Amino acid sequence: MEFKNISLFNPRECISGKIMRINRITGNIFRTYLAPFKITDSQLSILFVLTKAGELTQKQLSDFIHIEKSTLNRNLNRLLDRNYITKQHFPLIEITFEGKVFVEKIIPEWEKAMTEIRSVLGNEGEEAINTIHQKLTKKQ
Repeated sequence: MEFKNISLFNPRECISGKIMRINRITGNIFRTYLAPFKITDSQLSILFVLTKAGELTQKQLSDFIHIEKSTLNRNLNRLLDRNYITKQHFPLIEITFEGKVFVEKIIPEWEKAMTEIRSVLGNEGEEAINTIHQKLTKKQ
């Protein structure tokens, strides 16, 4: 049997693969700075969004941060256990005072990670990421 497709394709050209590698590299940088806080990227994204939005439903959160419902639910439960969010006014989810205190403490370390990544990317690289993000999120 001839494997014509295999001989013609180049996995180095795969956009998904490139984006996944970028995600792992940047994720490792953030994890280095945020490790003492024992929080995942997804959990931190949820807290950041709620800090600015005030209150959202699970659907709104899921749509905004592009995370699957099961993953969101698991992360929400962990944040509930730490008293960083509340579902007191369900279906709305809100950040608690303790959650805001936590976000306030983590921002300086998050900014250090951002500075490190920006120093590698430069303005051109960051603009390219912003353009890619804008194009992909417009599609949805």
